[in-house]
Amino acid sequence: MPQPDNTRLTQTLADFDAANREDPNTEWADGENHPKEWLYGQRMSEELARFAPDASEILQLAARCQHIRRWESPRSDYPEGRAGYKKWRSELALFHGRVAGEIMAQNGYDPESIERVQNLLIKRNLKRDPEVQTLEDVICLVFLRHYLDGFAQKHDEAKLIDIIQKTWRKMSPQGHEAALKLPMSAPMQALVGKALS
Repeated sequence: MPQPDNTRLTQTLADFDAANREDPNTEWADGENHPKEWLYGQRMSEELARFAPDASEILQLAARCQHIRRWESPRSDYPEGRAGYKKWRSELALFHGRVAGEIMAQNGYDPESIERVQNLLIKRNLKRDPEVQTLEDVICLVFLRHYLDGFAQKHDEAKLIDIIQKTWRKMSPQGHEAALKLPMSAPMQALVGKALS
């Protein structure tokens, strides 16, 4: 793997951010509205820095572009139900990889590095590839830290318990350890406790 080029890395992350700042959907955080996927990218990078401070350049890129331009491929474009959902998710990962790959190429990354980021985004060899597993852990931690409360307002308890259990199964033991230390509201702590018992 080539040595990190911090100028190139910084520029590419900034370009990912610029792409995500175009998101017409917004989310309220820290006293103001932010483009939704831009905010998600920041949260992914912050969580990665906490969970894996020595993450490679490639992993830093993959974390930031995990949802790049997601609004351009909405869930509503696919059929209802589990099969439609799975098709949307798998095609979405390829879409994110294409967009990220174009931006990386413009910044001088070689095809091997681009393919590596794309493989991380499609979760190739989850559980066997340590970097894919780290990315999955970070995704799950971001969900639990920032999005579980929002989900709790839309779904009943049985559905939430199912979501938490599925999230837990994707994580490594290190991910579990980090998740149990997350600051959570009392109702969410109780829900996670119930899901894991």
